[in-house]
Amino acid sequence: MTICSPTQVRNRSRVRDGRRRFDSLTIGLHWATVALITGMFASAWLLLASDREHAAILLNVHRSLGVVTWAVAIARLAWRFSFAYLPPFPETMPRAQQRFAKASEYGLYALLLLQPLTGLAQSLARGRSFMLFEWQVPKVMAGNKALTLLFHQIHTVSAWLLLGLIGLHVLAALFHRLVLKDEVLQSMLPWRSTHAAADAPSSTFAPEDAAARSHTPPSQAAMVETVTP
Repeated sequence: MTICSPTQVRNRSRVRDGRRRFDSLTIGLHWATVALITGMFASAWLLLASDREHAAILLNVHRSLGVVTWAVAIARLAWRFSFAYLPPFPETMPRAQQRFAKASEYGLYALLLLQPLTGLAQSLARGRSFMLFEWQVPKVMAGNKALTLLFHQIHTVSAWLLLGLIGLHVLAALFHRLVLKDEVLQSMLPWRSTHAAADAPSSTFAPEDAAARSHTPPSQAAMVETVTP
């Protein structure tokens, strides 16, 4: 008689249909970050073309979204290194490509943490009070034009770097989906794929799982299906 541990049952349930996905909270935080970044870039570009009356509102929106993005990035990192379920890379993915994917991921995290801080530092260095959400942040230092310009330049350069990394991230996801035809993109989609398991007879993430199941005696296979949610 084979006894399945909770971890084994959970892992089997993730690949029962030949696919693997990130956990729900990781997926939710990922797409929340996408929405926040879209809002930040949209407000920044609208700010460039706005008049003085609307500039203050857009700047408040931009700052506030930056603070929320910073908090979400902290939450994502905390969850990632504690309880997040991270499916492995596809077995066919070269080591160099895996290292590049990890480097770009941590680069995105670093920029998501840096961007709001440099924007906030720029606002403080102006030496004036400013709005953040519904609160007014008081003046905390005398205005310093050189420091303001420095933080503005860092904020601008890092914004373009963030946009470039996001572009590479999107292109890589599309390359995996359209060219390599593996399950990397589907693992982070907010909805589950409706394709039948027959469309992907073995998981590109863990082909050994499918092989192990094909050699499982009928009695054990039936027990696994019974305990798997």
